Amino acid sequence: MPTPEDLQVTVRSYHPDDLEVIKRITVEAFSGVSIDEAAELVYGTINGHDWKWRKARHIDADVARDVEGILVVESADGEVVGYITTWQDVDGGIGYIPNLAFVPEWRGRGLGRLLIQMALDRFREAGLSHAKIETLAQNEVGHHLYTSIGFREVARQVHFFADLSDSQSAQDTSESD
Repeated sequence: MPTPEDLQVTVRSYHPDDLEVIKRITVEAFSGVSIDEAAELVYGTINGHDWKWRKARHIDADVARDVEGILVVESADGEVVGYITTWQDVDGGIGYIPNLAFVPEWRGRGLGRLLIQMALDRFREAGLSHAKIETLAQNEVGHHLYTSIGFREVARQVHFFADLSDSQSAQDTSESD
């Protein structure tokens, strides 16, 4: 596995001034593989906000949950090119990886694998026994990467949305039950 030195990058802890660039990377990287984007294709923007705004807010939640669990990748010229967010349920024995993303020109270089391995090492050091990462069915890159590292698919989930302002749909549904 390549090292940060091999890839001419620095992996470092998150700093608050990374937030906006990480959000921008997130929105670009999750285009086509976001639940919020799929909902927007059906319903349009919700409450005046598009899927990009919603997805970027996931990073706010990651920072609030476990800022120590965020690693940032910087290129040799100091540009933030990717990141991983993690959190730990010590009592439950599970480490979680909610977000992992890179700018397009830095994908496919082994950095995602490197960050996941670093996260798994952190989980092991904390005494955790398992790690969890999720992806959508259409994220073929994620499926390949995660299974190649040793993650195994254990379940599939379907996400539903309902338009609460559409009283006719709710009435039609209750009449068909």
